[in-house]
Amino acid sequence: QVRLVESEGGWVQAGGSLRLSCAASGLTFSSYAMGWFRQGPGKEREFVARISWSGIGTYYSDSVKGRFTISRDNAKNTVYLQMNSLKPEDTAVYYCAARAQFGGNLPWEYWGQGTQVTVSS
Repeated sequence: QVRLVESEGGWVQAGGSLRLSCAASGLTFSSYAMGWFRQGPGKEREFVARISWSGIGTYYSDSVKGRFTISRDNAKNTVYLQMNSLKPEDTAVYYCAARAQFGGNLPWEYWGQGTQVTVSS
């Protein structure tokens, strides 16, 4: 059984930083691309960032580029999202996800339960 478990999110003031982690089990982690998504209040879920199985390839949404960094530790079966210069509009439930391919439009196969991040102004 595949499980993706995000770390507890939290509350932070605008301009602050927060790091999320997502621990994976039940899959060959190093064979999967990993991604982060978010869903803000009253909004649809949106893509945030993704990282290739090796960690070499990364891709970000324009809204977080330059502020967020995705990384992974295959020895720990964990993917991270370092979030800096946070803005109130970053407030959302953040989800990690896994799929076999890095690029393209294939569906993400596995999802975590989500963790709340709140940024106050």
